[in-house]
Amino acid sequence: MRSIRPLLVAASAVAALTLTATACGPAEEGTGGDKPTAAADPTANGKITIPDDLKQRLKDHGIDMDKWRGGEWKNWDRDKWLREAKDFVNPIIEDLWDPDRMRDAERPDKPVDPEDISGDKGVTDPTPVVVRAKPVAAPYHETAAASGKVFFDGPEGSMVCSATVVQDPAHPGKSNMVWTAGHCVHAGKKGGWYRNIAFVPSYNNAGKSTAALEQATRQEIAPYGVWWSDWAQTSDQWIAGGGQTGGQGAPYDFAVLHVTPEKGSTGKSLEETVGSALPVEFNAPAVPKIASMTATGYPAGKPFDGQKMFQCADKPGRLSVETDQPTMYRIGCSMTGGSSGGGWVAAGQDGKPALVSNTSIGPVTAGWLAGPRLGPEAKTLYDKMSAKYANR
Repeated sequence: MRSIRPLLVAASAVAALTLTATACGPAEEGTGGDKPTAAADPTANGKITIPDDLKQRLKDHGIDMDKWRGGEWKNWDRDKWLREAKDFVNPIIEDLWDPDRMRDAERPDKPVDPEDISGDKGVTDPTPVVVRAKPVAAPYHETAAASGKVFFDGPEGSMVCSATVVQDPAHPGKSNMVWTAGHCVHAGKKGGWYRNIAFVPSYNNAGKSTAALEQATRQEIAPYGVWWSDWAQTSDQWIAGGGQTGGQGAPYDFAVLHVTPEKGSTGKSLEETVGSALPVEFNAPAVPKIASMTATGYPAGKPFDGQKMFQCADKPGRLSVETDQPTMYRIGCSMTGGSSGGGWVAAGQDGKPALVSNTSIGPVTAGWLAGPRLGPEAKTLYDKMSAKYANR
């Protein structure tokens, strides 16, 4: 894994865009990446916002908020890294994600070696032809308003994924729910929940170059605000078996976030703020019946730099990573790490556009992406999140 900017180096890995996570992690072997370096840390003076329902849980975990503000959140000792599904905590640290920190965040993925795929035993279609990713027309808010970036911190530094605003059945037209990959929020079987998880819709909305972003304000980079995750859920299968290499856990590599604005309530939900949210289809048509899927994301691995939004559209095929796990969707696409978690859109059972998957893994050399087929496990996560906030 390589850094997005010369001053920073790669982050660590989880499980995607290279049959390893497509989002965060330490430098990959054979890629020439250096050891990751820490970005400037504004937390010492940052204001921390703690929702009432979170205060007791923080105490139960022995978390001292004064120490947390002073940098204790960077303690990744095994006994300090909260792992279980019920252990998610993510206090808001205002202005932590400033323009420099957002611009410099690394992708958390490590590529997958195609030889690690057990496709010869499962249902796997021929490797798709590479589809060249096309830049999304700016301003992104007019062409892909539901898309954005997820930022988070792990042991190797600040990292980034892609994500999508999705509808909330309990709050029609007023959703605060975001869909991404499991490896963008939790490290899988060898780790726990990442920290300081925040969503930025329409990141770099104007599609400015990396050079231009050097002088950009936070408003220019995040015109629709920074939305912190006050709750996150990923699959039990990802937590138990997700891995950095070989596509381990990839068929269950999905997550749902509930978010809240960093600066406090504005009276508007995320959906109202961005003006869009996609329905989620948990019973998408079989692969032969899908004419095309469109994957959206912010690829950060070369030749991309993570600052602009891209899309790939292709007729999907099937990929079997493990014979005893669900078959995944696969499309030809040149997007690289950083696009993990980005939504895949296709016509649902009603013929209307819906989110049917998210980017999870891809090969070391790029060329294709694979995403989980959203079934009962994904629907359970989604329904639980909606129900949790139904009366709020």
